[in-house]
Amino acid sequence: MYNRSEDTTLMDLIESIETLEKGASRVSVDDVVSAVGRRSFGPLLLVAGLITLAPIIGDIPGMPTLMAVLVLLVSVQLLAGREAFWLPGFLLKRSFSRQKFNKGLQLMKKPARWVDGLLRVRLPWLTGYIGIRVTALVCLMIALAMPPMEFIPFSANGAGLALVLLGLGLVARDGLVLLLGLALFGATCTLIAMNV
Repeated sequence: MYNRSEDTTLMDLIESIETLEKGASRVSVDDVVSAVGRRSFGPLLLVAGLITLAPIIGDIPGMPTLMAVLVLLVSVQLLAGREAFWLPGFLLKRSFSRQKFNKGLQLMKKPARWVDGLLRVRLPWLTGYIGIRVTALVCLMIALAMPPMEFIPFSANGAGLALVLLGLGLVARDGLVLLLGLALFGATCTLIAMNV
């Protein structure tokens, strides 16, 4: 059901995305999804989180909502038992400037190397069958919460970071990182509730 990608670190994932066709002036969601694999829940979460969190890319109006749609669709399909994720054409065709995309990736590289040095297999039972489904449920809640977050400063960044941690936890089989992602989402929701 859940297929782990060969990409097991954040840098592996960034390098996979960098191999996209370099001649094009724009990068589509379809390009990015194809680079990480349509059967890989963890890497798709990571991509959605990174795009939401990345400087320049994540600041494009509507980008957090677009990533929320991707996370929502993938999470629902995982819970429904699909082996490969279907995404609608309107989502796959959305694109952004390659120049902004490349700048965002470059800015992410240094922190990615640092984060990769911290990852290891810990509490792997949290990243098994049940853990993946619990994570999918939490991601579904994150996806539903993200569109309103565009109107609350920095809250979408909290959601993006939570998605990055959840994706990293699944990819690296690091249950501790998965727990940190769950805690961060809880903290983000609490902050939003206090400011509403």
